[in-house]
Amino acid sequence: MSYFDAASAAPLHPVARQALQASLDEGWADPARLYREGRRARLLLDAAREATADAVGCRPDELTFTTSGTRAVHSGIAGALAGRRRVGGHLIVSAVEHSSVLHSAERHEVSGGTTTRIPVDRTGRVSPSSYAEALRADTALACLQSANHEVGTEQPVAEVAQVCRGAGVPLLVDAAQSLGWGRVEGDWSLLTASAHKWGGPSGVGLLVVRKGVRFAPQGPSDERESGRSPGFENIPAVVAAAASLRAVRAEAEQEAVRLRELTERIRVRVPGLVPDVEVVGDPVGRLPGIVTFSCLYVDGETLLHELDRVGFSVSSGSSCTSSTLTPSHVLRAMGVLSEGNVRVSLPPGTPEEDVERFLAALPGTVAAVREKLGAPTSAVREAAVPVDSLVVDALGRRCPIPVIELAKVIGDVPVGGTVRVLADDEAARLDIPAWCEMRGQEYVGEEPADHGSAYVVRRLS
Repeated sequence: MSYFDAASAAPLHPVARQALQASLDEGWADPARLYREGRRARLLLDAAREATADAVGCRPDELTFTTSGTRAVHSGIAGALAGRRRVGGHLIVSAVEHSSVLHSAERHEVSGGTTTRIPVDRTGRVSPSSYAEALRADTALACLQSANHEVGTEQPVAEVAQVCRGAGVPLLVDAAQSLGWGRVEGDWSLLTASAHKWGGPSGVGLLVVRKGVRFAPQGPSDERESGRSPGFENIPAVVAAAASLRAVRAEAEQEAVRLRELTERIRVRVPGLVPDVEVVGDPVGRLPGIVTFSCLYVDGETLLHELDRVGFSVSSGSSCTSSTLTPSHVLRAMGVLSEGNVRVSLPPGTPEEDVERFLAALPGTVAAVREKLGAPTSAVREAAVPVDSLVVDALGRRCPIPVIELAKVIGDVPVGGTVRVLADDEAARLDIPAWCEMRGQEYVGEEPADHGSAYVVRRLS
């Protein structure tokens, strides 16, 4: 079995396992106590904090250990907004942030605040000028991830931090995906991360608040972690997280070169092996181990199950694998195909032969899923007697059926003719325009309908 979902959770690093086992015997006591066992636990906690702060590039007293990366994000955003409430209640986030950031933004809006969501280009990257334009006199906080969790695109954090610093606005960086590869450059103000992303144990997050940043911890006060993370510290897990971060950093430069070559191999070869595929994310400015692509005419959930059956654990941003049946907010913001989406995120140490086996298995797996769904071939079938316009009723049918039905009939209208697709699946709003771009047809637009929406496509070739 090949595990290709390190962006969700990296396998526990051997150094983390060793540190965890060793510290279970030494770090169980209350580090706030003055007796021998407490002092020993305090030494372990302080050493872990210093090592982690050195890896982050901050002072030890600026770093707080939390119970998760999500908790770090929620606490960081809430505390920064509360600390600057006199400035105003305006928050800036990018449209492709992790859901923990977007959920915090939604909570902020419910409480009466306002949020500006910065758009991204087709690679998933923001423009620093967009942040500059969004800044207002009442802006309390801006947020930007260091690299995207679904497509791997790296963000211009240093440039955005400079823009925010010039306006006197703190920038919170979600560094969960990138911290294992290196420090986050730039004059940022707050930073969050999660240990299980770099091979540490789950249940350990980081919140860094730079000195001078106005910050007011929310919730009942607690004497632990400067009041920013209540409850007894999980010292063995914290020690393991710090040890694994140092270990992966020591290996990062060499491993990044190797994994980048492997993911580049996937990026280049998949479109030639599998017809009707869109590789998404920035081809150059991306994390070393992540490559994402979407396959036309494929049910994402079925594809992931089939890949699992032949020995590959991958993830997806496809609506077809979501309980909400809505497209990934990242893919939607990028304006790329969402159906049949596959994210391959290679953990350090992935053998080259595993990638070759994946490339060998993928074409047959995709073809089998397409055959089950009755997907058309790549060629446009010409109708014996074309008509000027057609209506495809795909109401009540889920991704990727509306696009499949569109592809089946596009040849039944002449060049210049139109097809109206009636659909109530949210994914159709993203996937039909993406299909048009991939297949050289014109997406005219969306029209209201008695049920769902009508998506109008004009045949160009």
